[in-house]
Amino acid sequence: MTLDKAHELIAMHVNFGSGYNRNATRMILGEIMRDFGQATVDQLIKDYGLEEKWDFKEGVFYETPFKK
Repeated sequence: MTLDKAHELIAMHVNFGSGYNRNATRMILGEIMRDFGQATVDQLIKDYGLEEKWDFKEGVFYETPFKK
């Protein structure tokens, strides 16, 4: 996944705002963690206010079930 695509998808899920969108966002963070690392995930959490919205914490390891 590219960072541009991650930004696009997270923005869409934040706008919808349901629990299903929270889970989808968690999967996206896992993909970004695998491909780009913790610092990038933390920045996305800050950029989209995911801690306030869905209690995603910076410094937490998010894992994707999908292998590269």
